[in-house]
Amino acid sequence: MISTAHDPRTYAASLGLAPELLPRHVAIIMDGNGRWAQRQGKERADGHAQGAHSVDLITEECCRLGIGQLTLYCLSSENWKRPKPEIDFLMALLKQYLLAEREKIQRQNIRFAVIGRRAGLPDEVLAEIDENVRLTRHNTGLTLCLAINYGSRGEIVDAVQSLAQRVRAGELAPEEIDERAISGALYTGGMPDPDLLVRTAGEMRVSNYLLWQISYAELWVTPKFWPEFDPPLLHSALRDYARRERRFGGLNTDATT
Repeated sequence: MISTAHDPRTYAASLGLAPELLPRHVAIIMDGNGRWAQRQGKERADGHAQGAHSVDLITEECCRLGIGQLTLYCLSSENWKRPKPEIDFLMALLKQYLLAEREKIQRQNIRFAVIGRRAGLPDEVLAEIDENVRLTRHNTGLTLCLAINYGSRGEIVDAVQSLAQRVRAGELAPEEIDERAISGALYTGGMPDPDLLVRTAGEMRVSNYLLWQISYAELWVTPKFWPEFDPPLLHSALRDYARRERRFGGLNTDATT
């Protein structure tokens, strides 16, 4: 557990991380649970269980470092195609996580959030999600956002439909639909865009994840599977991020060409 006397800036500096160069928002595509399990001679369910342990470790480390938001890709809208026993296990694991981590989330001043479509999620899971959101809504520390039953294209469709309904109702003029309006209509409305996108298991794709929001994010890929992802590996990603120059389409002030 993190001490109330803990100073994130001091802790980051002790790791050789300049606090002012840390990302405000880290998003992670947690990939490779099943492959990790298979290489260990275990069931895929064991990989998901170990992956949940990595979620706990990385969430706590982001708290220690003073990261503003951590968004984790837990279940994509395409994952429903997996075998029913695996989906049932994932739902049970999610419910268990929501219950088991509730007290710790409160102690660590974490604000809990979820993005994605609610349709299709079991009622008992939705109830635990809503309770965690309710209990932590006034917390001021790390925002832990879980992307559950999430797909970025579906999110954009939902946002466009929402804006179209406002236009039809006379609440919004078509010419008032700009980037800010679209951002506000997304599931992530009010949240900062990710500065750093991490992907595990070596896959070089973004898998329909936060397509609008990661327009200017720095990408960092590791061949390690998610159950192997630990705080030292997170530190490596943050050091690499700190060395990069983010120009957002502009030029380096020292550039001559």
